[in-house]
Parts: sequence; C-alpha cells; structure tokens
Amino acid sequence: MSAEDQVQVKLRFRWMALACLALCSALPAIAQVSLYSTVDLALRNSAAVRVATADMEKAAAVLSESRDVYVPSMYLGSGIGYSYGFPVGQPSIYNMTSQSLLVSFSQPDYIRSARAGLKAAQLTLKDTRQQIVLDTSLNYIQLDKTTREIAALDEESRFADRLLAIEQQRLDAGVEPRIEITKARLTAARIRLKRLHLESDAAVLRETLAHLTGIPAASFITDEKSIPPPPEFNTVGDLHLVVSNVNPNVQSAYTAAKSRLYTAFGDSRQVWRPQVMFVAEYARYATFNNYEDYYKNFQSNNFGIGIQITVPLWDSGKKAKARESNADAAHSLAQADLLRNQTEEQALRLQKSLAELQAQAEVAELQRQLAKDQLDTVAAQLESGNGQSSSAPLSPREEQSARIEERQRFEDSLDADFELTRARLSLLRIVGSMEDWAKTLPNTP
Repeated sequence: MSAEDQVQVKLRFRWMALACLALCSALPAIAQVSLYSTVDLALRNSAAVRVATADMEKAAAVLSESRDVYVPSMYLGSGIGYSYGFPVGQPSIYNMTSQSLLVSFSQPDYIRSARAGLKAAQLTLKDTRQQIVLDTSLNYIQLDKTTREIAALDEESRFADRLLAIEQQRLDAGVEPRIEITKARLTAARIRLKRLHLESDAAVLRETLAHLTGIPAASFITDEKSIPPPPEFNTVGDLHLVVSNVNPNVQSAYTAAKSRLYTAFGDSRQVWRPQVMFVAEYARYATFNNYEDYYKNFQSNNFGIGIQITVPLWDSGKKAKARESNADAAHSLAQADLLRNQTEEQALRLQKSLAELQAQAEVAELQRQLAKDQLDTVAAQLESGNGQSSSAPLSPREEQSARIEERQRFEDSLDADFELTRARLSLLRIVGSMEDWAKTLPNTP
C-alpha cells in the first residue's frame, strides 16, 4: 500500500469516528431515575408550585403594603412656570411632601385580613406541593407497573404464538377442531390489544412525568427498587377533626374566608369614625413669578406640618362596599364548608375501600401463586412423562396455556396492588402527610 493510500485510509477512519461520535451525541440519554429524584425534580420544576409560590409572595407584599401606610411617605416634585399678572398657582422650584396614617379604625382589620391572606397562600402552597408529590408518585408507580405488565405481555405473546403453532399442527394432523385455532388466535389478539393500550398509557405517563420533572420523556426509565410499600392505615381517627385541622386545602379555604371577614369588618367601620393623617410639606417658591408684588412678606422658603382629621358622616359608596365585603365573606365561608364536607366524604370512601382493596390484592396474589403452582405442576408432569396412568397424558398445549394463565394472573396482581397503593397515597394526601412520606423515600441515584 502506497503512502497516499495510507493517508486516505486514515482520513476515512477519522471521518467514520466523527460520524459515530455525532450519532452517539444525537441519541437521547437513557437513565434510570428513582422515585425520590423524580419527586424532588417535580417539586423544583412544577409550574403549579411556581404559581402558588408567586401567589404567596404577592400575599406577603399585600401584608407589607397594609402595614406600610403607617410609615411616612415622601415625594419630591417641581412646578416651575411663567405667570403674568396675579399668580394663579404656586409655581415652585421644588417641593417635598410627606404624609402617613396615624389613626384608623379600619386599618388594623385590613392588616389582619392581609395576614390571614398570607397564611392562606402559604397553606395553598403546601397543598399544591402535596398534590404534586401525589401526582408524581402515582404516575411513577403506574409507569413502573405498566412497564412490568408490558414485559409480562411480551412473554405471554410468545406463549400464545407457541400455542397457536401447536393448535395449527394438531389441526393439520386432524386431531383438533378448527374452533381451537380460533380460540388461540383470539387469545393472541387480546394480548396484542392490551399491549397497545398499555403502550399508549406508558407514553402518556412518560410525557406527564417529563412535564413535571423536565426529564425527556423518551429517556425516562423507572427503578422498581426505589418504590417503598405505601403506609398502612389501621384507622384515620375522627375524619371531621382530621380534615379540619390537618388538610391544608381545607385550612386554606377557612383562612381565606377569615381574611374576607376581617376585610368586611374593616369596611363596615369606614363611616362615623375619624381618620387622622400626618402631613408635612416644604416648598421653594420661584422669585420670577411676581409673587412679591401681590403678597405681603413673600419668602421663597415655606414649610408646613400638621395633622388632618377626616370624619365621614355619610358615604353611600362605602356602605355599599361594606355590604359587598360581607357577601364575599359569607360566600367564602360557605365554600370552605362545602370543601370540608366533600373532603370528609372522600376520606371516608377511601377509608372504607382500603379493606376491600386489601382483600382484592390478596385474592389476586393468591390467584397468581395458584397459577404459578399449577404451571410448576404441569412442567414437572411433562418432564416426568405425566407419571399417572389413570389420567390423560399432558401435552405442550397445556403447558403454554398454563404459562399464559400465570402471566395473566401476574398482571392482575400488579393492577390490584396499584389500586391499593393509589387509595393509600390518596388518603395520605388528605391527612396532609404526603410530602413527609416523600422525604422518607430511599434516596437512591
């Protein structure tokens, strides 16, 4: 090989290496993500959490604004202009004005209202975080369950294909009616249909988790070992006390209603009660507006300080505003009562369903174990040549049917376990401990 050929070969290898590198960089990174990491990323990236955080910051600003009316404000202005004849204004080179609220019968109630509003926003943020933890956990657990079901369906599909081949051979040999072929095809078709349904569910779950966490949907792989068993609930206690004192959503609703009650009380005290303001002003008047020709002892520097007392004797607008605030407070309180009742009913349904779901999961697990034992028995009899002269000899079709049955019972067991987990975590969400449960998750990479 000549030197020129060697150079060309080296160039080709370099180009191939660059192409492989570019292809590898273009492929999405595939990584296994634990439940703890998924929940943590969701809490950091969730748009709902950002919205609730912004609302809480706004409520804090409203509280500061309601208290700062007692802090003197200061303004700097100027009104320079030319005048002819008698001065019609007070053109000043510059002026400084300061004022603040000294006494108000309504403002303390507005401050209490703003403080309650901040508390309600904090509880809403807590409730939103609880909901994000629940949604993320359930989507993650369901995706893991769906992935395992798809793997079981792939095995079941292979068994169904073998069963179909066996039935076809028996039909060709004239020892099997055609109806058995139809049954085998129906079994295979049902498996394909269920797999398509589960693939669609998995795609939606991955997209949902991608929106929550920011991880690309195509590269999201669950880690079964990172999913702990859900907490046990022997009893929840008095649902009325639990919901009213622990559930952050209900607490937020009642605190928001309390905030509106304070506002309504403050609005009702706007009439027949004095309001005292502190006022101070300094102005530097111009000397080119012929003020000195019309005012005796004119001077450029002027300063005034005092208090302003206002007593509203009659104000129909403020009375109407008080009635509006009372109606808003009554509406909020009724909404809080409605939310509490609905949450109590939901908690009661979940509490009563736990025993039934636990029994269903136990039945599904026993059916799976029975199907596995039957499969082991069939496999052992086939391996030993049946060993029972009084019974009909077993054939490979019985083995494939037993394998299909075992995989189906396994899928049923996964579904029952997930429904039980969903109910337990939903009840945990109602009692306000969802985020505490998330902190106990195993922090695996």
